[in-house]
Amino acid sequence: MRHQRSGKKLGRDSAHRKALYANLTASLIEHGRIKTTETKAKAVRPVAEKMITLGREGSIHARRQALAYLRTQEVVHKLFSEVAPRFKDRPGGYTRVVKLGPRQGDAAPMAYLELVDFVPGGEEHEGESTASRGRLRRRREQPAEQAEATA
Repeated sequence: MRHQRSGKKLGRDSAHRKALYANLTASLIEHGRIKTTETKAKAVRPVAEKMITLGREGSIHARRQALAYLRTQEVVHKLFSEVAPRFKDRPGGYTRVVKLGPRQGDAAPMAYLELVDFVPGGEEHEGESTASRGRLRRRREQPAEQAEATA
């Protein structure tokens, strides 16, 4: 019986699990929202909240602790310069899990793990050039024009 055994194993050994948590946390900090299974989202949530708390501290020691866990200087820089300052007045609860329903292939329950101040669609086309946005717009308009032509 596994009474009072906290945490999920997720079918991985401890090193693989730690790497998974670090990678998912880095992706969450980088993108603001990640799509994963409910179980992984619930397992990663405390880790992500701890990293944001370290970012709120802002000390060199906290930065080194975050770097030791996340392993990427760019993500740590974004955490300390952009993400953590947005939550400076919030006493915890920086993330939310939004349930999405079953995945197509294996019916695994899926969820978004997102920062509470995440705005969907806000950064969607941020890195694209104006030419590629124009192509996207034309692609969206073409089906409507074809429907009018056939009617």
